[in-house]
Amino acid sequence: MAAPQPFNLRLALGLVGILLASLMSGVGERVTQTVLTDVVGHFGFSHDEGSWLTTLYSAAEVSMMLLAGWLAVTFSLRRFAIGACLSLALFSLLVPLADSFPLMAGLRVAQGLASGSILPLLMMSALRFLPWHSKLYGLSAYAMTATFGPYLSAPLAALYGDLGDWNLVFWETAPVCLLAAALVSWGLPQDPLKLERCKQFDWLGALLGVTALCALVAGMTQGERLDWGNSPLIVALLTTGGLVFVTFLIHEWFHPMPLYKLQLLARRNFAFGIITLCTFMFLTLAAGTIPAAFLGEVQGYRPMQLFPVMLTMALPQLLLAPLVATLINRKSVDSRYVMATGLVLILISCLLGSQLTSDWNRDNFYLIEVLNTLGQPMVVVPLLMNATGALSPLEGPFATAMVNSLRALFTVVASTVYGSFLVTREALHTTRLGEALGLQGNQPAGLIQVDAASDITTRISEQASVMSYADAYLAIIPFVVALLILVMVLPIRAYPPQPAPAPAPQPEPAQRSQSQPPQSQLPQAQPSGA
Repeated sequence: MAAPQPFNLRLALGLVGILLASLMSGVGERVTQTVLTDVVGHFGFSHDEGSWLTTLYSAAEVSMMLLAGWLAVTFSLRRFAIGACLSLALFSLLVPLADSFPLMAGLRVAQGLASGSILPLLMMSALRFLPWHSKLYGLSAYAMTATFGPYLSAPLAALYGDLGDWNLVFWETAPVCLLAAALVSWGLPQDPLKLERCKQFDWLGALLGVTALCALVAGMTQGERLDWGNSPLIVALLTTGGLVFVTFLIHEWFHPMPLYKLQLLARRNFAFGIITLCTFMFLTLAAGTIPAAFLGEVQGYRPMQLFPVMLTMALPQLLLAPLVATLINRKSVDSRYVMATGLVLILISCLLGSQLTSDWNRDNFYLIEVLNTLGQPMVVVPLLMNATGALSPLEGPFATAMVNSLRALFTVVASTVYGSFLVTREALHTTRLGEALGLQGNQPAGLIQVDAASDITTRISEQASVMSYADAYLAIIPFVVALLILVMVLPIRAYPPQPAPAPAPQPEPAQRSQSQPPQSQLPQAQPSGA
């Protein structure tokens, strides 16, 4: 085995390159989804075509996360990272130039493949290159992809909207990815190619896994638009995806070189990490989306007016994640209690948010956002320490494939569930409010004038939206409570990374046993024929 790469400024800058590319791949896509309606109209596509642009990107991204770890080991992490950064920059530049829907759809698939190649490399690099006393800071950088990136998308979307140039939504990624490729090229060491691994590659597992993930993502993202069980396409996608995914898991259990090493789930802390991270994606999505959605829909805020409240969550993450890493890097601190404290802060923020009324404005959300901002890194950073603490360096690629592909899949699931929940609750509240006021359809009972009826309908719609957002905060609470119980039951205490034990000293060649005579006194071999 090759000697560990000494950690220096050059290697640190290489890791910074991977971090920049990881953050921008997530931020860029969130910005695109935030302004998708405007972008689709700008390019002259229909709403249905625009929804498929998101589906194709997400399916490609999730699928590549399954394979990225294996590809990085086989072709070398440095080569693969440079190729991914340059590919993402290129396709981000080309997407706005597409003059037809098929061409843009193909470019979105390529963009998704490039984006899905980058994020898994951040965890692999942190586990491999960082010295033992700095590994938690690398994991805190990975945590920022879940806590920092999503909240920066709304401010950036607001900026591009006011500038009036939707090309920037796609082009923003290119310069950062080019810089990242240069840093990776200069900073990371070059490993040899390991093409012999292709003979052992899990080809059937890759086919099953990619098929299952693509079908599940397509079914989830298109389900609301096509009315779920009333659409044969959605039923076929979700049924096929679920059955193939179960087949994939069974196959992976018995394969000698799997993409998912399911045996890792026998380790309590790793199983806890997978369960909690997937659940936590729903919490972060809802917490980051509700304030902006409420203020925009109910209070009529323009995107630039949302800037302060979203930056309140985004910018502090740059400082809080490393601070949490410093805190749990002490043996005297039990990371499970840090996680529990973070969950309690999130729980309090949800209780406050459930008191939402139509009178709330931007200032009412600051306390909620501050609590979320403090709580989220206190959950994610200790979670990653617990999940990766029992892994050996050779198990890093297996863990990377599972953590990142499942995290991306559950991000899609969370987004779908959250959107469907809001639609369902708003329809329910609209019906109940209408019945309470004696409305039949859109017409008021009695002799209410047309203008008054219109005003009542508007107020009902507004109040139904407010109540659905308050319900969303309430819906988060059971998940937070479940995670609090899980923190106290499932994981065992994990300690900060420790230096590897020094190798046992080897005896010097000059040292001999007292019973062994010198070489000159040993009987000499006689020449043949003597």
